[in-house]
Amino acid sequence: MTGRGTSALVLGGGGITGIAWELGILTGLARAGVDLTGADIVVGTSAGSVVGAQVTNGVPLEDLYAEQLGPADAEIGGRLSRIAALKLVPPYVLPGSGRDKLARVGRVAHASHAPGSVDREGVIRSRLPVHDWPDRDLRITAVDTTSGELTVFGPESGVDLVAAVAASCAVPTVWPPVVVGGRTYMDGGMRSTANVDVAEGAERVVVLAPLPRSVSKKTSIRAQLERVGPRAWSVVTPDADALAAFGRNLLDPAKRAVAAEAGLRQARDLVDQVGPVWSA
Repeated sequence: MTGRGTSALVLGGGGITGIAWELGILTGLARAGVDLTGADIVVGTSAGSVVGAQVTNGVPLEDLYAEQLGPADAEIGGRLSRIAALKLVPPYVLPGSGRDKLARVGRVAHASHAPGSVDREGVIRSRLPVHDWPDRDLRITAVDTTSGELTVFGPESGVDLVAAVAASCAVPTVWPPVVVGGRTYMDGGMRSTANVDVAEGAERVVVLAPLPRSVSKKTSIRAQLERVGPRAWSVVTPDADALAAFGRNLLDPAKRAVAAEAGLRQARDLVDQVGPVWSA
């Protein structure tokens, strides 16, 4: 920790293209002298949980970026169809607390896939060069499908890192819920696309948000930043070039390389935005 106060890197969800874009952004900024990977706190949600686990385990950013440019042979493509997406709307619009709504989403997740009906552990393992928790403050978010409660896994949670990342990436109706410690979990992005408030206490926060919009105003990135109240913060979202690179399906492995390259290009325009926050 530095005299400037605790720093936090918050990595949001956004599918396979989101992983690639975030690594492109991080690599481009590091090349320009703004290395965000040394943050005191790293929060990962869905795609961001993959990137968080990658960058906190000592693997060089350049190696992680280069991997995104190669064939995505180990990935399994998916798609959140329009019909599947519509199934997720009623749980949010019906009355109830945030947890009530997420518990309803959990029921949709279970109705779509039985836990364990698709084995994605191999995919998750292939994304992580190291399968053990780092000696860092890494916080991975998931949602309990029964209670609707946000769960934050970390090095002290006693949970396998691969299982935690798989739970955080379990998009309802696309992938089945993941069983961890006898309970089932789904994508942390169902609560918030970035879960910035998990970084509470940080004085400097940079958020990489492939999907900046949230399901409610209360869990929006801006609302969470206002509640957390960091002294300095910056939110990075995809520019027009990156959005074009993503295409319509964020879960398409064929778009991985172009998304990474778009992130690397965009990073050149972010140094003046992110650099002062990181050095504040």
